[in-house]
Amino acid sequence: MPRALLIVDFQNDFAPGGALAVRGGDEIAAPIERLAEALDVVVATRDWHPPDHDSFAAQGGPWPVHCVRGTEGAEFHPAMRGIEIDAVVDVGRERDEEGYSGFENSDLAAILRDRDVDEVVVGGLATDYCVRASAIDACREGFQVTVVEDAIRAVEVNEGDSRRALADMRAAGARIADSRDLVADATSG
Repeated sequence: MPRALLIVDFQNDFAPGGALAVRGGDEIAAPIERLAEALDVVVATRDWHPPDHDSFAAQGGPWPVHCVRGTEGAEFHPAMRGIEIDAVVDVGRERDEEGYSGFENSDLAAILRDRDVDEVVVGGLATDYCVRASAIDACREGFQVTVVEDAIRAVEVNEGDSRRALADMRAAGARIADSRDLVADATSG
């Protein structure tokens, strides 16, 4: 059965210098590229907000304006340019739709099932929000889930958020691995 790489929100606004920058967010590029080469299917999620999204501080939400559809900040990180993406899932498309998980209000599960995927390998931004929610929902959808520790980074609003997110994902059934081990397994089998 094919394994899919789920690249979560690897977008300019979450990279260093972006509107909602994740410290070290660009460091996931090399592991993501290795995994994309080694795995069968590549699916990417992206925050794709309207300009007046409810999560923005101007509307009373917790976040600065970020990933407004059609802007450079919403575009995929430049490291994604060489990656062949099989499907893109937009998240947070409606003004009142937060959607941290790529599975929420989307056809992501169907996209994966249509490609006979049984294992979802997760990398991207941010560990303590969208990666966590997407990995947990992938487990709930019945997929085997592997979270790639060197291919994720956290917002870490509160100290320990990343550690707690990893524990939550493990508790949901995800395993945690390193990209080099996964690539070695994929190329040896």
